[in-house]
This record gives sequence, structure tokens and C-alpha cells, in this order.
Amino acid sequence: MVSAPVDLPTTRGREVAGHVRALAAALADAGHDVDVHTRRADTATPSESGTTAGVTIRQVDAGPPQPLPESELAAWISDFGRALAEQWRADPPDVVHAYSWTSGLAAAAARQQLRESALVGGGASQPPVPFVLTLAGFGAELRRTREGAPAGRTDAALANRIRLEVALARSVDAVVAGSDDEVEELARMGVPRERITMVPAGIDVDRFAPGPALDASDEARLVALGDLTPSGGFETVIAALRGLPGVELLIFGATADEQQGDDELARLRQGAAQLGVADRVSFADPDLDRTDPGYRPAMLRSADAVVCVPWHGPAGAGRVLEAMACGIPVVVTAVGAVSDVVVDGVSGVLVAPRRPDHLASAIRALLGDPVRRLGFGVAGADRARSRYEWSRVATSVERVYRRLLPTPIVDEEVVLENELPGV
Repeated sequence: MVSAPVDLPTTRGREVAGHVRALAAALADAGHDVDVHTRRADTATPSESGTTAGVTIRQVDAGPPQPLPESELAAWISDFGRALAEQWRADPPDVVHAYSWTSGLAAAAARQQLRESALVGGGASQPPVPFVLTLAGFGAELRRTREGAPAGRTDAALANRIRLEVALARSVDAVVAGSDDEVEELARMGVPRERITMVPAGIDVDRFAPGPALDASDEARLVALGDLTPSGGFETVIAALRGLPGVELLIFGATADEQQGDDELARLRQGAAQLGVADRVSFADPDLDRTDPGYRPAMLRSADAVVCVPWHGPAGAGRVLEAMACGIPVVVTAVGAVSDVVVDGVSGVLVAPRRPDHLASAIRALLGDPVRRLGFGVAGADRARSRYEWSRVATSVERVYRRLLPTPIVDEEVVLENELPGV
């Protein structure tokens, strides 16, 4: 793995980094040795550290030791690839798993350098290390939404990312997709379907479980989840409040770009004021979410219902699953991976996107039926725990690795790569 540091300034970066570290720990629990390679983002972190038995975090020097936005990473991918090649030359992995297109390019460069150095050195030709890719987002999706690209991104840069993603995805041995929508996106990119395996993201079912909640008022509370972009659906939830008198709304938004997130927050506040519901809308504290592991579970448990209603883009199924695991009923749109995890009328409610009236009606009916809310909460928690616990996810990923290995081995070293800091 090449993993982003946990203290990245963006919520999205921390979520992907957390995903990789959780998968690494689960693979280690299954008996594998896992190296997580990350581009160094500060000078204080030791070159090697262990987060749990069987997992080693290795800092790679490539570029300035600070978090970098994605737009500045391209200049350092070659250096990152060379550093990876040096480490792998001394201690070759059995499998390489790259997360994101940037780390995928670095891993591809490292693999190519290993092959070239073996040929130059006159050594015997060795088969390349099996290479697995997970794209933590698609440039083509950004282009379709237009508003999802970070500030300063040019059309030419986005077109170049799309071109590189397509070439990379077609060249690797296997691609792990996080949802059926991602499978279809990869197929449109020309990746043979036999190389694609759908493995959903997992959740920490010990951290996210029924338990104590944040203090709430006597009013019914909604917690809205999503990306802080115009297509994230928060505008729809705010508009729905006009049809939900006496209901308060707490927004927890994920950011891939700080400035873009700040701009969207300002737009949402302005919209709430114009609709006359600003006194019932509040925003979760991202600093508390970063520093207090118990904050987000307690925040979710404080909700009478959790809402996630994006109309476009990669909706975060992991956040919805966290709410379900806490036993909270969910109201969602069938967008992205969310459509794979919520069963309409069993573990939650599916609604049409960009329809505040329909959303208000669905929420009103749910809030007025405590028995139904309890049933959805119980079914959702059971589904989250039985299907999305990290050990189950790790087993599915391990099957992908084993299909690529020439012969069964006992002491595998699985190297997974996650996106570079700042993505």
C-alpha cells in the first residue's frame, strides 16, 4: 500500500487512507505481511513504523515533505517510483496493490524499472510482480460533473488524468472496484470484465455500533452525509426542511479540496438563510472528527435518520454503512456504491434525487413511524455487520491476489498502495 497520512487536510484523503490501513490490518490478521508505502508528508514521522502486528508503514521521500494537492503531484511521481523500485529491489513483494491513479503510476514506474535493471544486469528474466489497481475516483466522473474538479484544474489536466487512468487500468493484472457503478465505469474504459472484481469498502463494526450519542435537542434530528460539492445533495436536504417543521439538520460533508469545501459551505449557509431555515441547520466540526475517534459514531447515533442524497458523483457508501452499523435508519438516493448497500424498504428508503418534496415526504413518514425506524435500524445494523466487516472484505481482496500468484505460498508479503498525500 501507499497510504496517505491520517492527518491530511481533506476529509476524502483521510477516508481513503483509513480504508487502506484498515484493509492492511485485516490482511495482517489473516497471516500476511503488509507494507504500506506512503509519500513522506512531514519530517517528524519515522521512516518505518508499525501500526499493528504484520503491518509496516514506510515513508517514501518524493517531493517536499508536506501534503500536496493532486495538481502538484505529477512532478514527483517519477521520484516516488524510483524510491519504490529501490525498496522492492532489496525486498521484492509478492503482490502490489495501488490505490488511486497517482500511486498506480508510481507503482507502474517502479515495476518497469525493476524489469529494466534486471535486463541490464544480465540476470534471468523474471515475470513482473502481479499488479492490482483500485481507483479511488475517476477523472471521467469529474468531467461529467464539471463542478467536482479541484480549483485550478484545467480541462487539459483533467483530460490527461483520464487518458492516464485508462492506460493504467488496461495495463494492470486486476482491478478491484468498490461498486457495481465502478465496474461499469471500468468497462467503459476498456478494461476486460474478467479482470474486474467488485469488493465493497468495509467498516469498523466495533467503532460504529449502537452506543452513546451526542447531546441533541428535543427536536427530531437529521444528519446529512455527502461530498461538499453542488452535486452532494445538501441543497436538496436544506430545501426539504421547509416541509419538515420542527426538524433540525446537522451536515457532515467530506472535502477533496479545502477551498472548494469552504466555498460550498458558504453557498449552503446562504441558501439556508434565503429559505428561512438557517436556525435549524448546523455543520459538524471537521477538527473533532479528525482528533476524536468517538465523535463521528456519537454524531450518527444522535440522528433520528441519516440522509445521503447526492444526484451525481461517487457517493460514499462507507459513510452510509457507518450509520447503518450504528442502528440508524437511512434515506438515500441510488447513486454510486450506496445503491449496493441499502435495500429499499428493508434497511432504508430510496428516494429520487433533486426532489425536495419527495424527500420531505419520505422523511416525514419515517419520523412519524417509530416502529418502522426501529426495524430499518436493526436490519441495517445486521446487514452492515454481516457483509461489510473488514475481515470479510480482506478475504475477498485476498482471493484476487491469489488468482494472480503462480503457485500457493505460505508467507506472502502483500504490498498495497494508496493515493499520495494531498489527493
